Amino acid sequence: MKTSSLLAAAIFGVASLLPMKISAKDEAKPAAKTEKATKKAKLNHVVAFKFKDTATKEQVKEIEDAFRALKTKIPQIQKLQWGLNNSPEGLNKGFTHCWVLTFESEADRDAYLIHPDHKEFGKGLKPVLADVMVIDFWAKN
Repeated sequence: MKTSSLLAAAIFGVASLLPMKISAKDEAKPAAKTEKATKKAKLNHVVAFKFKDTATKEQVKEIEDAFRALKTKIPQIQKLQWGLNNSPEGLNKGFTHCWVLTFESEADRDAYLIHPDHKEFGKGLKPVLADVMVIDFWAKN
């Protein structure tokens, strides 16, 4: 064995013989973290768009801008992320745009769904959207 390996083995061996002090307070910490993590779970609303072949770049850009603007108009949206498909797998079935909106609760998501600005946004999609897919899920670690 090399000297460094012997030293590491010796340190590990000695450390494993030392008594560990765990108080009742320390034992409760993991449970508290789990409880906090549960309370902080977020509801994600995932939306994917497939545009019609006839949709122009300008029309698609208008939709992108309008969707992003919902974050400033609807206070229940905690976070809004979006991007374009770049998967090399070829399994996107024509869906090119993905949006992920984060909500604190199902009630907040539901308020977003019926919000007048969301409804107005939906009307603008009809001329250019071929298909939409939506999935909601509670984030888990």
